[in-house]
Amino acid sequence: MADDLSDPLYRRELLRLAADATGAGRLASPDATASLHNPACGDRVTVELALAGNRITTLAHVTQACVLTQASAALLAGTAPGLDAAGLGALADGVRAFLKGAPAPEGYGVFDGVAGHAGRHVCVMLPLEAALKALQDKP
Repeated sequence: MADDLSDPLYRRELLRLAADATGAGRLASPDATASLHNPACGDRVTVELALAGNRITTLAHVTQACVLTQASAALLAGTAPGLDAAGLGALADGVRAFLKGAPAPEGYGVFDGVAGHAGRHVCVMLPLEAALKALQDKP
């Protein structure tokens, strides 16, 4: 396995997030669902949300994607509960800004090696964008 210094894209902490797969799977009765894919690489993610009022209580995901997208989905599953659309939007904006050099939102510093690889930003953002779409499209 690559160590933390030799491969900034696939650091040990990031690989651990992906392997732990927090939130992987489906919800029995989701309140909102969205699927997105990255046509450039084939990554696909489906995000399902359980809601209480306008707040996320549980986020589950089915992720057929690279380690970056898997890790981002797992991190989001642990971060999203308690957020409403505005909070999720602010998190997505914060991650997007971080990938361009701003300070990292809590937990997202593990993706610091991705900042210099603009083509991989979409991998990190895909689960966040899917969750935002799920909230926007909910019935």
